[in-house]
Amino acid sequence: MLERRRMWRLSRRTLWQAIPTVVGILVLNFLLLRLIPGDAVDVLAGESGGASAETLLQWRSHFGLDLSLMEQLQRYLGQLAHLDLGMSPRFNLPVSHLVLDRLPNTLLLMVGALGLALAIGIAAGTIMATWVGRWPDRVLSLAVLLLYSTPGFWIGLMAVLLFSVKLGWLPSNGFQTLGLDLHGPAWLLDRLQHAVLPVLALATFYIALYARLTRAAMLEVQRQDYVRTARAKGLAPWRVVSRHVLRNALLPVSTLAGLHFAALLGGAAVTETLFGWPGLGRLTLEAVMSRDYNLLLGILLLSSMLVVVINITVDLLQAWLDPRIQAD
Repeated sequence: MLERRRMWRLSRRTLWQAIPTVVGILVLNFLLLRLIPGDAVDVLAGESGGASAETLLQWRSHFGLDLSLMEQLQRYLGQLAHLDLGMSPRFNLPVSHLVLDRLPNTLLLMVGALGLALAIGIAAGTIMATWVGRWPDRVLSLAVLLLYSTPGFWIGLMAVLLFSVKLGWLPSNGFQTLGLDLHGPAWLLDRLQHAVLPVLALATFYIALYARLTRAAMLEVQRQDYVRTARAKGLAPWRVVSRHVLRNALLPVSTLAGLHFAALLGGAAVTETLFGWPGLGRLTLEAVMSRDYNLLLGILLLSSMLVVVINITVDLLQAWLDPRIQAD
């Protein structure tokens, strides 16, 4: 019961701190985007080969771009109060429809890449710290250094050449096989096959990062008195590592993973473009190129909400890993 109350206080504190942060981000993003020269009407007019001044005025009036800056902000906040993200001038569709349609694809990449990076990185870091100074540590340190210094998009291109062009094992583009009406397990397997290469390209840098961080954290924890006491009691080495060393070493790893979840959205833009994956990152690039402010604001709002959820999750995870963490 006390543990549940502590967890509830931690999540409530994080949530209350996040609300003004999200509101501030919304207002700041709105104002900064309006400083960019041009708007969606200019882009649409250019793509259509030109438009008269009257037509431009009608388009701007239709999308509310003829209002003053404060009137546009007031209108936008009023729409948000009714859970309305507005219309996309570029796609002529509700922003909520566009964002929610692409969200599952991006979450698949982000969760898959972060999960793969954590699993392999923590495992590699544990091996490196356990056999520090010996050949497993040296071999893995070299591999980690190569992954850390190699751009993810280059690894993605090489993976396409190897697994798609040469071996023909995995698809190189898209998120599903065109022309096939798949359902159930076959549909899921097809999606996973298309996601393997993008997830791998997105995860390589973070695998190296978590491996190095886990190794350094475990070496630091191994010097603590309670670890020496556990060994003096005659506990099995694997039990000392798993229960006393690794658990405490995961605190900085979990903190960094929470920060990287939001950063993965930026990396996903390059990966999604490279592999033709229809996700939020690719949609963000399209919105930037077309000056679609409503769509950009919707994506930024969703990103902010994801960060809030991840921060709450990380706080709860750290409280579980270290019972000394208390809610103020």
